[in-house]
Amino acid sequence: MRLHSNTVYGVVNAIDQIFNEKQYADKVIERTLKSNPKWGSRDRGFIAESAYEMVRWWRLINEVSPTDDLFHLFATYWLMQGNELPPWREFEGIDAKNIKDRYECIDDRAILQSIPDWMDKMGEELLGEKWDKEIDALNEQAQVVIRVNSLKTSREDLMNRFKEDGIETFAPKGYKDALVLAKRQNIFRHPAFKEGLFEVQDASSQLVAAALDVQPGMRVIDACAGAGGKSLHLATLMENKGRILSMDVEDWKLKNTKLRARRNGISIIETKTIDGSKTIKRLNESADRLLLDVPCSGMGVLRRNPDTKWKISEQSIGNVRKIQQEILQGYCNMVKPGGMMIYATCSIFPSENQMQVEQFLKSEKGKNFKLIEDQKVLAHESGFDGFYIAKLQRK
Repeated sequence: MRLHSNTVYGVVNAIDQIFNEKQYADKVIERTLKSNPKWGSRDRGFIAESAYEMVRWWRLINEVSPTDDLFHLFATYWLMQGNELPPWREFEGIDAKNIKDRYECIDDRAILQSIPDWMDKMGEELLGEKWDKEIDALNEQAQVVIRVNSLKTSREDLMNRFKEDGIETFAPKGYKDALVLAKRQNIFRHPAFKEGLFEVQDASSQLVAAALDVQPGMRVIDACAGAGGKSLHLATLMENKGRILSMDVEDWKLKNTKLRARRNGISIIETKTIDGSKTIKRLNESADRLLLDVPCSGMGVLRRNPDTKWKISEQSIGNVRKIQQEILQGYCNMVKPGGMMIYATCSIFPSENQMQVEQFLKSEKGKNFKLIEDQKVLAHESGFDGFYIAKLQRK
C-alpha cells in the first residue's frame, strides 16, 4: 500500500493528541476525520485503523523503534506490518533490518502483548492459564456488531436490505438480535440507521438485557444507563409496553438516550438524573427488574477501546471496585421482593465480578438476595467482548 503524506500526518497528529495531550482515542479520531472533508472512505479507514492499531501496540512499538519521534514510531509500526517505507525525510534513520532484529529479540509477554507489567501480572493471577488466550483475543480488532430493532424490522429483513446495498452480514448463533458485518465500515451512514432499524452494540453486551427476562408491562430501572444502549434493548424486549426508568449521574448522557429512543420508535423510556441518595430512596421497592451495569475497568472491551490499558491502573481498579460495591449496596432496595436484579460489567477480572457478588451476598443487604446464575464471558471463548452478568433475585 502506498503512503500519502496528508493521511500519515493525520495519524501522527492523532497519536500526539492521544498520548501527549492525554485525550480519548475515539474522540480524537472522530475530530481528525472531520478535519478534512476531502478524505475519501479509504483515507478515513487508513487513518482510523492505523491510529487505533498504534494505540493498541504502543508499548511494543516504542520498544522496537530506535527513537520516540512520532514519525519514527509510525515508521516502526508500518514496517512491523510487513510494509515498505517511502524515502521521506521524516523516516530518515529508520532501518528495516534493525527494526526486525529488535523485535525478534523480545521475549517478555507484557511487551509482546503491549500491556503494562501490572496488568499482565494481575491477569495471570486472576485468570491463570486462560490469560494467554484472553489477552491474545483482546488485542484483536473488534468486529462491528449491530443489534436489530425488532420493533421496526426483523433480522432477516435487515440482512436482506444490507445485502441489496452490497453489505454482507452474518447472524451469530446464540444472539437472536445480532448481526455481524463481514467487513468493517461506517454503518452509521446507512439510511437504515437513521430510520432506527438498528443500533451498534456488541453481541456480549446484548446478553445483559436478555438476562433480565423482562416482560411487556413491567416496571424496569436501568440505574447506570449511560447513553441508554441497554435501555433501548430492554424496551424492544418489552415490545414498548410498560415503563423503563433510565438513570445516571451524568445528565448529558441521558439526553443522548432520549434522542436514540425517538429514532428507535420507543416511548416507554423516562430519564432521571441521580443527584443524591434521596433519588434512590424514593424508588424503594418500585422495580420488577433492576439493571446495574456498573462502572468498571473496561478490561473486557480492550479490542474496541485499546487506549483504556494506558489510562487505567491498579489504583483506579481498586477505586472502581469500591464504587461497584457502593452501587450494589445503595441501589439494591429499588427492586421489589421477588423481583430480579442484574449486576453486570464489561470486565474479565473476577475481582470486579463474582468476588463483588460474593461480598454483596455476605453483607446485611445482600442476605435479602440469592444468586440465580452468572455468566463469565471471555473474549477468546465467545469471539466477542468480555463481560460478566450475575442474575440475583430478591427474596
